[in-house]
Amino acid sequence: MPEKNLQKKFDTFSWQNNKSYFEAWKKGKTGYPIVDAGMRQLWETGYIHNRVRMIVGSFLVKNLLLHWHYGAEWFWDCLVDADLASNSFGWQWVAGCGTDAAPYFRIFNPIIQGEKFDTDEKYTKRYLPELENLPNKYLFCPWKAHKSILDKAGVILGINYPYPIVDLKESRNLALKAYQNITRFSI
Repeated sequence: MPEKNLQKKFDTFSWQNNKSYFEAWKKGKTGYPIVDAGMRQLWETGYIHNRVRMIVGSFLVKNLLLHWHYGAEWFWDCLVDADLASNSFGWQWVAGCGTDAAPYFRIFNPIIQGEKFDTDEKYTKRYLPELENLPNKYLFCPWKAHKSILDKAGVILGINYPYPIVDLKESRNLALKAYQNITRFSI
């Protein structure tokens, strides 16, 4: 289970091998605040809330198209509550290759997830202090704020907080195409 896809059709999935994406994800520097807050919480505390586990997992395997093994191994190294079965099943679930897997078309939007599940913005601002003065309207999408708003908040995109490493719409479309290819060719 920790090594092989439970659904064999995923053995031919076209995962990417972008090491810079993986490093950005691990360090909480993807440019998507709820993802980055979750990954920084994981590194700082050895724990991450289940909802945020799903958000960061979906981002890794579906927006970055990185193999679920990368996430499973990183979680195994970082989590104080690491459990082989839970970790393996969780990552296979989010990747879509497990027994009770999330449908391939379920790709969490990190902006919407942040707005929906961190309504008071305390979680994100706790782990991303560089965004603590950003108006709530832009907390989960700082690149949409006008330069004057960013300046007032002390946020310099590309310097003290990264630009998004992928475009959400484009990365979602690439993931859907990759998932549809294995669905189309599986027996």
